[in-house]
Amino acid sequence: MIDLNQIEQWLSRSEDEHVEFKAARNSFDDDGLVEYCAALANEGGGHLVLGITDKLPRMVVGSSAYGDLSKPKLAVLNRLHFRVDVSELQHPNGRIVVFSVPSRPVGTPLHVGGKYLMRSGESLVAMTPDRLQQIFAEGTPDYSAEVCRQASIADLDPLAIERFRALWRKKSGNAGLESLAAEQLLEDAELLVDGAVTFAALILLATPKALARHLAQAEVVFEYRQGEAPGPAQQRREFRQGFLTYYDELWTLINLRNDRQPYRDGLFVWEVATFNEDACREAILNAVSHRDYRLAGSVFVRQFPRRLVIESPGGFPTGVTVENIIHRQSPRNRLLASCLAKCGFVERAGQGVDLMFRKCIEEGKAQPDFTHSDEHGVFLALHGEVRDPQFVRFLERVSAERQFSFGVSELLVLAHVHEDSPVPRQFQRELKTLLDVGAVERVGRNRLVLSQRFYKLVGKPGEYTRKRGLDHNTNTELLLRHIQDAGQAGASMEELQQVLPSKSRDQIKYMLIEPRGQDRVHVEGTRRYAKWVYGPAMGENAAKVVDERP
Repeated sequence: MIDLNQIEQWLSRSEDEHVEFKAARNSFDDDGLVEYCAALANEGGGHLVLGITDKLPRMVVGSSAYGDLSKPKLAVLNRLHFRVDVSELQHPNGRIVVFSVPSRPVGTPLHVGGKYLMRSGESLVAMTPDRLQQIFAEGTPDYSAEVCRQASIADLDPLAIERFRALWRKKSGNAGLESLAAEQLLEDAELLVDGAVTFAALILLATPKALARHLAQAEVVFEYRQGEAPGPAQQRREFRQGFLTYYDELWTLINLRNDRQPYRDGLFVWEVATFNEDACREAILNAVSHRDYRLAGSVFVRQFPRRLVIESPGGFPTGVTVENIIHRQSPRNRLLASCLAKCGFVERAGQGVDLMFRKCIEEGKAQPDFTHSDEHGVFLALHGEVRDPQFVRFLERVSAERQFSFGVSELLVLAHVHEDSPVPRQFQRELKTLLDVGAVERVGRNRLVLSQRFYKLVGKPGEYTRKRGLDHNTNTELLLRHIQDAGQAGASMEELQQVLPSKSRDQIKYMLIEPRGQDRVHVEGTRRYAKWVYGPAMGENAAKVVDERP
């Protein structure tokens, strides 16, 4: 359910493919409603919000569109044969109508009058042919499980097969795998189907010559670059062979330039590797396991002195987004993922992404960055710079003192609080846990800060006081003092926001509700000319009900 807290987060967030804002003060066209719902559904679902301007700084202006919410729901259902949820919220600045649009069915783009729509900036445009092709392909069988008719078992590297056997035996504990013939081993793993070689078998086990002949795009290119300047890389290796034959070698290349960053904890000096091995290996596994092998193009692993960037062809698998990537599992190549799991490589519900986030946060680094991903490719940046070693110490201390093991969701909440960014709604249960163990403190209704022990630990108790701010009564008295000093000229909302820059307009209005009810202050003028004046309203001003928004 959408509530006013979610609205407050949206007001300051840039519009993306999952939220569309329209002022719609008086009405909204039914055709436009249907088209926007189709576009949002085609892009994985989202929200169409009426009553909020789409330009930053975004404002609630209120909408009187669709007084009967059943009518737009029926219009969408009749035109798209697709249900949406509609809700309305009463914000202090006006009514807001929110259409919650689920994702389209798998493999089925929605169209309006034969037009398949998506959004481009503030406009609706026709979907590109390659995007349509990707959506239609979602309904096709697992590509990695298909057989390559031109390939034979002779195209598979015997050493790679034996490595697969050893890894599977170690993971499963099944000693019987040791005595199986190679053909039977691969049949049991479904890498061979009635003797025919699957594409998964080529990806994992092929010789260089065979892979070049049958599936040349299944290569990984490693580059080391000292900077962002274009031109040849300082080192480049192309791995066009079965993945199991070079997986360890690829990490060795990364580790050659893996410096260690020291940080002090009291009398002790600790070191953190710039590139965490577990995080890097998981990132590479995800790229190989979940890329779209029907597309031309290689997986690129580009190493910089303090950053690792991994690019893989094809967007996220169906249902996976930047927002839910930690918890949503949707393997594009099921047989390939299954065989990697048999080797002990892939076994987490979050496809290893949860481990990447955990390692980065625990080591005081930036979170894995997927923000440049689109429908054409997944781009992942792992930043190696240790930004805040004191935060690492804080996690260790709280964990030891409270005998509490942080899950990846709790770590994400702590990272959001530490960076002064809103905590996503899906982490409210984890937030409550952190409040209970004293790792986080609530300041007012919507603000959070790390606990006082963090700021004492890093020797910045004054920063804790600043972040926590003054209590409600003190803030209210500051506002009243400024209004009183302004005299009969009054104080504008812009002035009051200068007094309390950390508070929103609505928060300041809320603090002045009680003094206004007690006739300690009143408002004169309307909209942009509104002024807060000390003392009770007199004469005709006493009867006015005004809107002090600019």
